[in-house]
Amino acid sequence: MLEQYSYDVLVMGHGIAGMSAAVAAMEGGARVAVLERASEEESGGCTRYTEAFLRMKSETELADDFDDAMAEVASANPDPGLIAGMDRSPEEWDSVIRAMPVTDTEYLATFSREAVPAIQWLKGHGVRFIPTMLPQITLSPMPMITPSGGGAAMLEALKAAAHRGGVHFHYETTGRKLIERDGVVCGVAAVRRGHRPAEFLAESVILASGGFEGSVEMLARYIGQGASGIRPVAKGAHYNRGEGIRMALEAGAAPAGDFGAYHSTPVDERSARAEAKVLIFPFGVVVNRLGLRFCDEGSGADYNSYDRLCWAIQKQPDSIGYAILDARIEDVPNYARAVLSDVAPIRADSVQALATQLRVPPGTLAATLEAFNASCPKGSFEPSRADGLATTGAVPPKSNWARPIDKPPFIAYPLIPSGIITFGGVKTNARAEVLNADGDAIPNLYAAGAMTGVYYRRYPAATSVLRGATFGRIAGMQAARRARAPGGPARS
Repeated sequence: MLEQYSYDVLVMGHGIAGMSAAVAAMEGGARVAVLERASEEESGGCTRYTEAFLRMKSETELADDFDDAMAEVASANPDPGLIAGMDRSPEEWDSVIRAMPVTDTEYLATFSREAVPAIQWLKGHGVRFIPTMLPQITLSPMPMITPSGGGAAMLEALKAAAHRGGVHFHYETTGRKLIERDGVVCGVAAVRRGHRPAEFLAESVILASGGFEGSVEMLARYIGQGASGIRPVAKGAHYNRGEGIRMALEAGAAPAGDFGAYHSTPVDERSARAEAKVLIFPFGVVVNRLGLRFCDEGSGADYNSYDRLCWAIQKQPDSIGYAILDARIEDVPNYARAVLSDVAPIRADSVQALATQLRVPPGTLAATLEAFNASCPKGSFEPSRADGLATTGAVPPKSNWARPIDKPPFIAYPLIPSGIITFGGVKTNARAEVLNADGDAIPNLYAAGAMTGVYYRRYPAATSVLRGATFGRIAGMQAARRARAPGGPARS
């Protein structure tokens, strides 16, 4: 028998975007329900496991480079003539400008304007924020804040508010298709545990079910070669299988964001720990299963260089690389804070013994290191900044921190790419309304969080959770306002 439910606002997803939307809609006077494919204990997607770094100097100030960082990733190679058209007011944009795969200026301005109010709103719900720094060693200091207790603390605070306000939760329930009547979205067809079908009717639907880090099919389709070797960064990411994106695209939503790219950090292949990052690879070399180098390990030590390394590892045999270092790593102060793996490195007193443990050809690894060592210059090593200590004649080159690897003991970490955030999704406007292929808002349909496409080519650190909270809250307020509007869509 088909189970049927009816609400004013239906939210699909239980992460920071979904919970922000649910609580904001509830506060706007709507009867709200949340669909979540996980059990209550495991609900929350990636948010439950993240440290939730926020690109803010304090609770009341964004980072100085916030606007520039977002603008830099807002497009790939857009037509400058069309970009110039965005100088007009949004009401004057034609359908090409409204729907083109560019994060528009109104969206960026809204993010910049509403992020601080969103944080103050979370603070009002009992979330406490503390100053922090990213775990990287070689970075210009970038002060940030994070919720005390990480993303899980944000979820618990919002869930408590939702329960007090009467929000209904339907766990182990997965959305499958948007219900449309006369071209108007009016609910979600879902399946509950035991493959029991259910219909959830609503005046407004908010999709906030994350990206597709947990979908091997979508990763293979969009990311390509080696995608099956990308491991979701935490258990919560396994629940992100792209249904919300597919549902919206099937309903005519415009795609947006860089579908062929994703944010990643190298993680220890042996560790079961969430976000088992190993970020000391710039001070050594990385080789593949054949014992060969394949990238510039010293191109940087920031999120962009982590992405580049992971994308390169993805395309290697078996999508694995080995970070190899020697006793000189002890020259790097506090290097252990850039290793989040709970598994000790592989150690050996000789290159041959290390190769045997890694199961890479010993002769090839020895030749690789010999050639690399011969290309390393004399000069001053400075781990706290890009020191310009670059190889000469090495292929591929190493741009910084190039020192011989010849001082035992030798250590190695097996590295694989983690799937943190996929960039492809659906296009929304500054009011979190989902836009169709002609740039018009699809009636009654909103989206927020990682399933909306905003990033192109690279990820601006510490913006994803903040974006989810900001536009989740906006979506909830907009959906509740629509539900209260006279002459709004009739409830089925």
